[in-house]
Amino acid sequence: MTDIKKSRILIIATDGFEQSELIVPRDKLRKTGAEVHIASPTGRAIRGWKGADWGESVDVDLKISEARPDQYDALVIPGGQINPDKLRVDTDAMGVVKTFLKDGKVVAAICHGPWLLVEADAVRGRAVTSYKSIRTDLVNAGGKWVDKEVVADKGIVTSRSPDDLDAFCSKIVEELEEGRHKRAA
Repeated sequence: MTDIKKSRILIIATDGFEQSELIVPRDKLRKTGAEVHIASPTGRAIRGWKGADWGESVDVDLKISEARPDQYDALVIPGGQINPDKLRVDTDAMGVVKTFLKDGKVVAAICHGPWLLVEADAVRGRAVTSYKSIRTDLVNAGGKWVDKEVVADKGIVTSRSPDDLDAFCSKIVEELEEGRHKRAA
């Protein structure tokens, strides 16, 4: 069991993240008392995507390559089309994702963020959701796709879109408070 007020949460992202899918979880989780860090491939500020154009820049705390999963209780992966497409081919980002998964820690991905779970072979046999345009990718990777605002399967939390952010953030807190999750390799 993890007290949310004592939790440390890592968000990994790069330029092109869906603006609200990083900002809202960061702010809501911090409001619960959790310590939240943002990591990017370069360790420099990253720029979001909002609507049909670039959004705000967000300060970053560290490089993904410097992130130590053993120092965190949960990982959050924002969506957008650009962000997860870049991160799923980033060796350091995928190493972080795989370590969180292997260690049974909470991993939460929204919108197109589950692409990283597909790349890590973490959806096979699990109930998941995502933005509708990547449904087939999740099904082809062995996931059991459901059209719900949030789905949790052994500490892997997925949501569809910015409309689901309240449920997504609440489920992250709930899964964190449950503690580590046993998962098949």
